[in-house]
Amino acid sequence: MTGTQRSGSEGLDPRRRKLLFRSWHRGMLEMDLILGFFADAEIGALTGDEIDQYERLLEIPDTEFFPMVTGDRPVPPDIDCAVLRKILASRRTMTF
Repeated sequence: MTGTQRSGSEGLDPRRRKLLFRSWHRGMLEMDLILGFFADAEIGALTGDEIDQYERLLEIPDTEFFPMVTGDRPVPPDIDCAVLRKILASRRTMTF
């Protein structure tokens, strides 16, 4: 079962609400959990530049993104950014 763990999306601007929804509805359960929990914790605090970075990262298909997030594939330099490093740090604290 996936879905936001936040008390809701109230207080978030429309762009952040959309990113929160997209984080929980990736298509691959593992990515739903990784990105959903990350977004629950961080979406309200991300800067404008970080929101731009997060939007770009969400465009990466799960089949390409998941191996990077789990460390099975190196992160290409062109997508390495502050938000990805935050996602990776968040992922390291998770247990499945």
